[in-house]
Amino acid sequence: MADTTAPASPHDHPAPELPQLPGLPALSEISAESWREANRRLLAKALAEFAFERLVEPTELGDGRYRLDLDSGVCYVFAAERGAFDGWRVDKDAITRGATGLLGDETATPAWDAQQFLVDCADTIGTDAPTLGIYLTELSATLTVDAARIEHGGATAAELRELDHAELECHMTGHPTQVANKGRVGFSATDVRAYAPEARQRVKLQWIAVLRGLAEFRGTPRLSEAAVLDHELAPATRAAFRAVIEGRGADPDAYVWMPVHPWQWDRAVQVLYAGEVAQNRIIPLGESADDYLPQQSVRTMANLSVRERYDVKLPLRIVNTLVWRGIPPHCAQGAPVTTQWLAGLLGKDPVLRDELRTVLLGEVASVTVRHPYLAGVPETPYQHLEVLGCIWRESVSSRKDENERVRTFASLLHVDEHGTPFVAELVRASGLPAQDWLRRLFETVLHPVLHVMYTYGISFNPHGQNALIGYDESDVPRRLFLKDFVDDVSVSHTRIAERGPEPDSYDHVLPRKTSTVIRQHVVDALLLGHFRYLAPLAADHMGVPEPLFWRLVRDAVVAYHKRHPEKEDRFAEFDMLAAEFPRFPQNTDRLVVTRYVDRAYRHALRPNGTVPNPLA
Repeated sequence: MADTTAPASPHDHPAPELPQLPGLPALSEISAESWREANRRLLAKALAEFAFERLVEPTELGDGRYRLDLDSGVCYVFAAERGAFDGWRVDKDAITRGATGLLGDETATPAWDAQQFLVDCADTIGTDAPTLGIYLTELSATLTVDAARIEHGGATAAELRELDHAELECHMTGHPTQVANKGRVGFSATDVRAYAPEARQRVKLQWIAVLRGLAEFRGTPRLSEAAVLDHELAPATRAAFRAVIEGRGADPDAYVWMPVHPWQWDRAVQVLYAGEVAQNRIIPLGESADDYLPQQSVRTMANLSVRERYDVKLPLRIVNTLVWRGIPPHCAQGAPVTTQWLAGLLGKDPVLRDELRTVLLGEVASVTVRHPYLAGVPETPYQHLEVLGCIWRESVSSRKDENERVRTFASLLHVDEHGTPFVAELVRASGLPAQDWLRRLFETVLHPVLHVMYTYGISFNPHGQNALIGYDESDVPRRLFLKDFVDDVSVSHTRIAERGPEPDSYDHVLPRKTSTVIRQHVVDALLLGHFRYLAPLAADHMGVPEPLFWRLVRDAVVAYHKRHPEKEDRFAEFDMLAAEFPRFPQNTDRLVVTRYVDRAYRHALRPNGTVPNPLA
């Protein structure tokens, strides 16, 4: 459970060396073949995900082949296998593009161009030219990073198994469902090579002092503002920062100190908050000595110099995977109180605490900075209101056992450039039969999440980045780590006595949802968003056919039911064994629903039909 006590100040020691692997090469250093291979992979993914979301409707030709006729007059023919949830697996090497030639006859050639496919299907899917223009920018940025990875080969699955969790994050390939999953609109090519996780570059954070009243610090009850600074900054650094403020003729204690991402400080804060900087309401203090490593979300930074120090979540004014990547002020304000409530509630649960040993990586402190003018203007687009703030989260290193290895759930979907899935390497290293290893994995991941949902009517969003798995010395899964509570934790409308009193303002930081939506968070994050992609890897590389894979997942759900028959009414309310689930189409939302319209608020995805449940 989350440890919300004030931490001791860690000792500084030299930053460890990162593995000596090449960073991202410049675009001019990427070969044409690497570019085409990246396109082939992304084209296959686009066909699969667009067909899954019913953006396009391929026609079956027989023998595992399908034809997609588009309004543009172009057709694509491809080979694919169908999987659970009506999913698709498209063979990247068996796609052709047919178009009418100069003589009026249709000519089919091998297809490899993902951007051409988007142009070809724009009318069919119902997107418009402005949306397509920005989306192709995201697509090209994604392809550039993927091609760079192909060009230098990357680490093998065996090499990745030896990495720490923070370094391992830098080798992941992005969101499995979203096609343009590394768009990062706002980053230049130089920015990507400096700040993207796959660049594996050390980053030093800029620290600033913000006048009280403009900035507000919040922490868990046992964690003061001074304790956070003691934890995060060496005494010499704190003294130097105080001297900077005193040199401006100001009182250091009249300010809230906080880190800022260097890109955000240069590109956003000094622009939007220029008046505050000019009037000494915001004072730049300089860099701290610590080195940080960007994680998959790009805006979360892990401390490399002192591993026990907090991870820092910082806003970035870029668009990536559907939204602007700022930090909403209500989220920064609500993070510590949400952590305290969850720690107090779930930390006393004997199943979670003693049997499952679940770890909540608490968001223990934050700084909120509202814009002095725009914060009071109704309907201001949220990108302008989420520019400055920070959240400190407990690090994995501060909570894991001595010999425990912790890796993100997402890492299990990674396949190296030799075609070896990371999950297959873990199974090999464990010495267990694949079925036994998977059975342990499913119980490790599902049982804590199901227990919280059934017992308290609370859902996390345990997707690939938010859920981490702790492994024993033999790489067998043994417990779950969860993070990202504020804005990702929801409570059911149903009044549940076990939940007790909830924090004030729950409508902002603890949104109320129906039981179906609470369940859908689990379904989307675990079943549709992860196991749907893990099943083919298990079938192709671990000798576990997909029907058996899904039976093992169902067995894990049923095993929890059998251990806790007293919750039978909750099993029906949050029915994981229902015949079907709603489908929430993420790519459709970007291309057709939301597009790139500047909105005042983030919005919820709209369901688009249903998919059959393989656990039914």
